[in-house]
Amino acid sequence: MTPLEDAQSFVIGSCPPMSPVEVPFDQADGLVLAADVVATEQVPPFDNSAVDGYAVLAADTERVPIDLPVVAEVAAGAFTDRVLRRGEAIRIMTGAPLPDGCDAVVMVEETERLADDRVRVHAGVEAGAAVRRAGDDVQPGDLLFPAGTFVTPAILGVLASINARTVSAYRRARVAVLSTGDELVEDGRPLRPGQIRESNRRMLAGLLRESGCDVVDMGVVRDDEAALELVLRQAAARCDAIVTSGGVSMGDYDVVKAVLGRIADMTWLQIAIKPAKPFAFGTIDGIPIFGLPGNPVSSIVSFEMLARPALRRMMGHRKLARQSHVAVTDTDLTRRPDGKVHLMRVLAGFEDDGRCHVRSARAQGSHQLAATALANAIAIVPDGDGLPAGSDVAVVMMQG
Repeated sequence: MTPLEDAQSFVIGSCPPMSPVEVPFDQADGLVLAADVVATEQVPPFDNSAVDGYAVLAADTERVPIDLPVVAEVAAGAFTDRVLRRGEAIRIMTGAPLPDGCDAVVMVEETERLADDRVRVHAGVEAGAAVRRAGDDVQPGDLLFPAGTFVTPAILGVLASINARTVSAYRRARVAVLSTGDELVEDGRPLRPGQIRESNRRMLAGLLRESGCDVVDMGVVRDDEAALELVLRQAAARCDAIVTSGGVSMGDYDVVKAVLGRIADMTWLQIAIKPAKPFAFGTIDGIPIFGLPGNPVSSIVSFEMLARPALRRMMGHRKLARQSHVAVTDTDLTRRPDGKVHLMRVLAGFEDDGRCHVRSARAQGSHQLAATALANAIAIVPDGDGLPAGSDVAVVMMQG
C-alpha cells in the first residue's frame, strides 16, 4: 500500500498552477494574485479631515474657550479655495480636503455654533490633530500585495483605492463532476430493489464550490462505456479537471475503470489509510482526473486529503492544506492494528483551557454519511490500538 504522504506528493506534484490571466480588479475577489501589486497612486490622495468639525490653526486654540468666525464650509467631495487666516475657522466634514492655511481640526463635539456665524471652541488642539495626510496609507512604489496573496474583500477595496484596474491572477478551476451507475436515482421516485439515491455528485459539487472551484455538473451517466467515454471527453474539452466517484477498487470491474483505463493515463492506488484506501489519478488529454472511491465518507476523505490540495495548487494557492492542530481527545478513539492510518471523523472545538478538544463523530463506517455530516475535523490516528481519552492527536479541520 502507498503511504498517504507519497500519494499526496504524487497527486499535488502532477497538478501545477494554471496559466495566469488578467482580470478586472472587481472580479478578483476569491482569486490568488499571480504578480505583485505595486501602488502607482498615493492614498489618501490629499490631506483631509478625520472628523466632522472645524479646520483651525492650532495656535488659535491655546487658550479656550475662544470664539472664531466661520468663513467657509467644505464637504466631502468638495473643496474650498478660501485660505484660512489666524483667528478664523472653516466648517469641515470627514474626508473633505483640508483648506490651505489650517493645521488642525477640532471635532464638532468640542464646539458650539453661535448665532452670529461664529463657533466657540471649548478644547485646544495640537498641530496635526484629526488630520489625515496625503499618502499616509499608501505611497507610490509601495509593494502592497505580493504574488500568491489571496484576494479578500478588504484587498479588493485597496485595489479600487489605488486605481488598479486589472490584476494578474489565477482563475478558478472549472471542474466537472459526474456520477455513474444504473442503480442511481435522483428524481425522487420510489426505489426499486438494488437502487440507491444519488448523493455523492451533489456532495462533491458542494465541496468543490467551497474550495473555490467553478463546478460543471455532468449529471448521472448510465453503465454504458460509449456514453461514459463521450461525457469524459466532453468534460476534458470544457474543464480544467474532472472528479468522479466509484469504480476505483482493485477488484472492481466497473465502466469507469474500464473506460479510464482505455482513454486516460491512470495510476490506480491503494493508500494505507482508512477510509478511502482506493484512489485513482491520471489525465485525459492533459486534464487531471480524480477518481474517488464510491462510499460517501471515503469520497469526502479522499477529496480532502488529495483532490482539494491539488486543485488549490492549480488555482495558485500557496497554502494547500487545511488548518491543523494538535488536539486532546475527550473520548477514546478506538481502532485495531491493520497497517493503515485511520482518518477518523471528529467534532473539534477550542475550550477554556485554550486547547482544541475532539470527540468521535459517532459511527465511523465508510458508508455512514449521516454520522459524518456534522463532523468538522479529521483525527489522524496512527496504526495500533487507538488513543485513550486525554491523548494528544493531530487533527485536520474540514472547515476554513
